[in-house]
Amino acid sequence: MASLTEQRIILTGATGGIGSELAKQLLLHNCKLGLVGRSEDKLEQLISQLKGEKGQVIAIAADITLPEGRKKIVEQMKTAFDGHDMLINTAGLMDFTSFVEQTDERIEAVFATNVIAPMQLCKKVLPYMLEQNKGHIINIGSTFGSIGFAWFTSYSTTKFALRGFSQALRRELAETDIKISYIAPRAVKTSLNSSAVYNMAEQVKMNMDTPEKVAKNIVHSIIKEHKEKYLGFPESLFVRINAILPGVVDKATRSQNKLSKKFIQ
Repeated sequence: MASLTEQRIILTGATGGIGSELAKQLLLHNCKLGLVGRSEDKLEQLISQLKGEKGQVIAIAADITLPEGRKKIVEQMKTAFDGHDMLINTAGLMDFTSFVEQTDERIEAVFATNVIAPMQLCKKVLPYMLEQNKGHIINIGSTFGSIGFAWFTSYSTTKFALRGFSQALRRELAETDIKISYIAPRAVKTSLNSSAVYNMAEQVKMNMDTPEKVAKNIVHSIIKEHKEKYLGFPESLFVRINAILPGVVDKATRSQNKLSKKFIQ
């Protein structure tokens, strides 16, 4: 079991629903936190909300999809905390739409944010971790990364890719003391969801967790050093069924997919 005390942590997507709650939960463990987001104003608002918490916090306004943004993150962590021990990738984009209607530009943006940027940021932080022979990278995925959901085709595909990347990198670094975790919540009540998603979720009785609950579970999994963790039941069971018998899940979701189609944008 790991301790988060004094850990130097990079948190991307810090101003999002899960990210902001994660920041609060992590600071309870007296860590040193680099909050990463595109909006400097939103980062400053978050830091104001975190005043009085334990630990130390800096704001890093950077676009993780750009090389200069990733470079800035590592440099500012070096300046503030003399390096980094942990990276938590939470930044993400999601669309609820017909794949045929989704624009080429949007598909590329979803992949850039959800897959390419986390991979490139991992690549950027790993040399320091390898030099120290210690570190922990946590990629926040989704149940949608193990069960492909209709009308979330691009999003599901990116989370499948992030899961595969996490698994492959973990095996590549097996002879080191660097840990790679993939933690997958079920649906979460955040601004990532449009009103159409909430309307659909209500109709199909989709389980949705609060960001606070998810953040607490993520921190618990980090401390427990889980390699892969699926949050929420029965979704965690469906993940295993889909891996073995995807045809069963095809049939089980058919009526839900038809109902969901009425709400797509």
